[in-house]
Amino acid sequence: MDERLQQYDNKMQKSLQNLLEEYSSIRAGRANPHVLDKLKVDYYGTPTGIQQVANVSVPEPRMIQIQPWEANMVREIEKAIMSSDLGINPTNDGKVIRLVFPELTEERRKELAKDVKKKGENAKVAIRNIRRDANDAWKKLGKSNEVSEDEVKQLEDDVQKLTDNYIVKVDKAVDEKTKEILTV
Repeated sequence: MDERLQQYDNKMQKSLQNLLEEYSSIRAGRANPHVLDKLKVDYYGTPTGIQQVANVSVPEPRMIQIQPWEANMVREIEKAIMSSDLGINPTNDGKVIRLVFPELTEERRKELAKDVKKKGENAKVAIRNIRRDANDAWKKLGKSNEVSEDEVKQLEDDVQKLTDNYIVKVDKAVDEKTKEILTV
């Protein structure tokens, strides 16, 4: 691949990767420890990820169990979960925190599916913006006579193929996540 094209491929790859990371934090009725990824707890004055201060496991399909390495972290972790947008009340026995995920209602599933589509659309917009930036760069190269018009055309065609490829990948990710959410 042309090294000029490579930087735009990397940017598109990052957009797709970002979408997939966002999707991993959307829960589909099953407990997924990734829903905790964005949560931070105060660990001796430093915002720290829950996975860095506790063991996180999934003992049952709809339960996450968090076992802090230090007993004083139970309260901090609970506070972080309650102030997040998870919508789940944690329970604890003084040593272990449990998050029980309720079965999703049909309405909530449809809401999540809409959210998945919206995130997918945002990723496509980001990819198209990268294509536009690439095409602008090619035109500048053409105007400054660094490359011929034919080369500019070829680079534009290549970046379009790249864009189409990533749009297909985004659509596939959207379809898979939507299917996962709507499956009861």
